[in-house]
Amino acid sequence: MGTGIAQIALSSGHRVFLTDAETRAVDRARDSIEAALRRDVEKSRLTPQDAEAAVQRLTCVPPDSGLDSFRGCALVIEAVVEKLDVKQGTFRALERVVSEGCVLATNTSSLSVTSIGSACDRPERLLGVHFFNPAPVMPLVEIVPGLRTSPDVTAAARRIVDGWQKTTVLASDTPGFIVNRIARPLYGEALRILEEGIANAPTIDWAMRELGGFPMGPFLLMDFIGLDVNYAVTESIWTALHFDPRYRPSVTQKRLVEAGLLGRKSGRGYYDYSPDAPQRAATEDQALGERIVRRILCMLINEAVDALFLRVASAEDIELAMTKGVNYPQGLLAWGDQLGLDEVLAELGRLQEEYEEDRYRPSPLLKRMVRERRKFFS
Repeated sequence: MGTGIAQIALSSGHRVFLTDAETRAVDRARDSIEAALRRDVEKSRLTPQDAEAAVQRLTCVPPDSGLDSFRGCALVIEAVVEKLDVKQGTFRALERVVSEGCVLATNTSSLSVTSIGSACDRPERLLGVHFFNPAPVMPLVEIVPGLRTSPDVTAAARRIVDGWQKTTVLASDTPGFIVNRIARPLYGEALRILEEGIANAPTIDWAMRELGGFPMGPFLLMDFIGLDVNYAVTESIWTALHFDPRYRPSVTQKRLVEAGLLGRKSGRGYYDYSPDAPQRAATEDQALGERIVRRILCMLINEAVDALFLRVASAEDIELAMTKGVNYPQGLLAWGDQLGLDEVLAELGRLQEEYEEDRYRPSPLLKRMVRERRKFFS
C-alpha cells in the first residue's frame, strides 16, 4: 500500500521519501515503482521523460539511517502494520524530526484515528487518509479527521489528495469508517447462508454477480483479499462496536484462518486454486438466487441507512464510497429507494422474526423513512 501511495505522489510531481523497517522492503518498493512507471510509459500514460523525472524525485531511505530525511516533508503518510502501538510509536518518532507545519496522515483501515493521534504532542495535525488497494488504480480515498484534528489540516489534506485525481469522501472516526463498515454484511450474511446450507459458495457468488450485478461474489472476493485480512477487519469492527451482533465474525471463517487456508495467496480458501483441483458448480436456480441477493442486499442497505443515521458520513459520500471504493453496481441508498424501503424493512422483519437475533434489527432511520413514506433521493 505504501508503495502505491508513493507512486501516486511521484506521478503527481511531488518529491517523495520512502522507508520501511526492512531493507528488502525498501528495495522491493523501488523496483515496484520503477516497473509501474515503465508500464505507464508503455501504455502512453506517461512520457519517458516524465517517468525518468519521477524516478529522480524518489529517495529511498535505508532503515538504519533514521527519520531525519523526513525533516523537510510537508506531508507524511504512514502505512505500517495495523497495530495501534506500532502506529503510535511511528508518529511519536516522526514528531521529533518534522516541522511544526507538517501534516501527519495514517492509512489505517480499522484503527481509530483519534487513538493513534493520542500519542502525539500535536494531535490536531494528524488525520486518516485511507486509500484502497491497489492505491494507484482505486479512485476512492476516505478522509478521516480524529476528534482533535484541525479543520484546516483536514481541508489541506483533502485538497492534496483531490489534486492526485482521487475521489475523496469525508468519514467520521468510527470503526470501519464508511466502506469497511457498510460492506460487512456482504461477507457476513453470505457466510450465514453458507453455514445454514441454503447454498454453497459458488451458488452465492453466482447469484450476487449474475443477478445482483456485483463485480465479484463475496467468497471469491474474500479469497482475493485474504481470509486473514477479511476476518481481522470484521473482528476489529465487532470489538470496537462493543460486540454488536450485526458484525459478529463467522466461526467458519475463523477455522479456515486457523488452518492457514487464506485464499489465493495460500492456494486454498473457499475455493481450491490447485491446478488440477475439481471445482464445485453453482446451482443456477433463479428463485434461489433471488432469495440470496435479496437477503444480502437488504442487510447492506440497512447498514448504509444506519451509517447515515449515525452520521458516519453524508448520503452523497456514502453513495460515492460504495460505488468508487468497492465498485458496487449502484449506491445502496438509491438501491433502497429503487427496491422500496418498505420492502427492505419487511425483509429485515422476516429475518428478525425467524432468527430472533438483534443482527437483523432495522435502522431507526429506515423505520422512520417508511413511516413517513420518504425516499433518500427524489
